[in-house]
Amino acid sequence: MSTSSEDPATAGPPDRSSGGAVPAPGTAASDAAHPGTHPDVARGKGIKHTRTGATWSGLVVGLVVLLVLLVFILQNLDSVTLELFAWEFTVPLGVTLLFAAIAGAVIMALVGGIRILQIRRAANRQRKLTTPS
Repeated sequence: MSTSSEDPATAGPPDRSSGGAVPAPGTAASDAAHPGTHPDVARGKGIKHTRTGATWSGLVVGLVVLLVLLVFILQNLDSVTLELFAWEFTVPLGVTLLFAAIAGAVIMALVGGIRILQIRRAANRQRKLTTPS
């Protein structure tokens, strides 16, 4: 029951000219203390995590890693001799270590990709078994 003398059915839209936000039904009165903000923001429930934000963070971290690698390579320009079977190479030390890191990343990506395909195949098999025909 309402203690107001005004009938809600005949009342017009709330007056928004004062700039104050009218709290939505079911929200606490403390939400109205932050005029002009969304109720989730007023309660401290903003956007916590998005894919775009994660991608941006990943790109920033990748850029920092690339800069560190560039400095490392430029500081390790001493030539080393590599022997692989019958071939012999003379390459700067920093470049050699970069190639080794890239080879390790490729091997890791291949193994990870094979595992993803294996899990996807098992999930599809499980879905076919549990789906009624």
